[in-house]
Amino acid sequence: MGFLYRKFVRQLLFNLNPEVVHDAVIKTARAAQRVEFLNSMVRLLTKAKDFPLTVAGLKFHNPVGLAAGFDKNCEAARFLAGLGFGFLELGTVTLRPQPGNPKPRLFRLRDDHAIINRMGFNNAGAFDAARSLERLLPLPVPVGISVGKNADCSIDEAPKNYLETLKIMYDYGDYFAVNISSPNTLQLRSLHGADKLKRLVEPMLDFASGQKKVKPFFVKIAPDLEDADLESAAALALEKNFGLIATNTTVNRSSVPAYWQSYEGGLSGKPLRALSNAMLSKTAALVKGKVPLIGSGGIFDGATALEKLNLGADLVQVYSGLVYEGPFLVKEILEYLEKKNWQPRR
Repeated sequence: MGFLYRKFVRQLLFNLNPEVVHDAVIKTARAAQRVEFLNSMVRLLTKAKDFPLTVAGLKFHNPVGLAAGFDKNCEAARFLAGLGFGFLELGTVTLRPQPGNPKPRLFRLRDDHAIINRMGFNNAGAFDAARSLERLLPLPVPVGISVGKNADCSIDEAPKNYLETLKIMYDYGDYFAVNISSPNTLQLRSLHGADKLKRLVEPMLDFASGQKKVKPFFVKIAPDLEDADLESAAALALEKNFGLIATNTTVNRSSVPAYWQSYEGGLSGKPLRALSNAMLSKTAALVKGKVPLIGSGGIFDGATALEKLNLGADLVQVYSGLVYEGPFLVKEILEYLEKKNWQPRR
């Protein structure tokens, strides 16, 4: 089935504007999830072996999740859950609605199996996302919610901005991903700094600790981090007991043709794989299995998913691979893991 997507459907979709296609896919999924017959058929076609595991206190059917950025407004989660994912990460959600950066802001690098985006956290805001999830939950898989900063919020005011978003979304997520690594919001990546990161995450962790159910947190890091910033982030994760997601997109253009090197935004897909793997490997060495890790960046098949699991990831996430390989990617990854007799560590 994946072959049919790659041979025919992808050729058709890739002749159209990428953001128009993405929006159409989300709208179609949102409509389709209301029809139980369609949901059942999708689940049947994407069914694969379960690999039960527990990470950060949450139970997963398998280790393959959807990365944040695909369903920004948390509106198609029921349909997406039927594609075989072990978990979904929705958003990134900001406190207030925002349109994002000017268009065009999404580009396919077809020959490189890559994407450049400078979307800028375009989303309908936390209240709208919460209303969507209120209608869709519960789902058969854990739901993570990625939270980010409004573009017009200063770095000094970021902790309050993130915390207010968390308060609105808290009842609807099984875990929360703190996105400090998108290159498309001015100065956002400066939040990796030790003091700034501590000042950002402590209020959110304190809020969670006061709730009836304490939920896990992950911080999503950049693949372009200096070693000192990575070491401080890992040390804080160990101190405060939150997980890390390695990694977000890169601003590095060394692995793509010169034509694309002037395009601003985050690069994802196959060219991100080596950078992301290197950052994951460093992170795993620093935390020594004491905090959960999610690997993301350049996963296009079972072999590249297993690569990250062997480097120390407890879970993995896909996004660009889904665009290029199609809706049966998760099934293909899980079939590969079964063939290789992979077993979860946790």
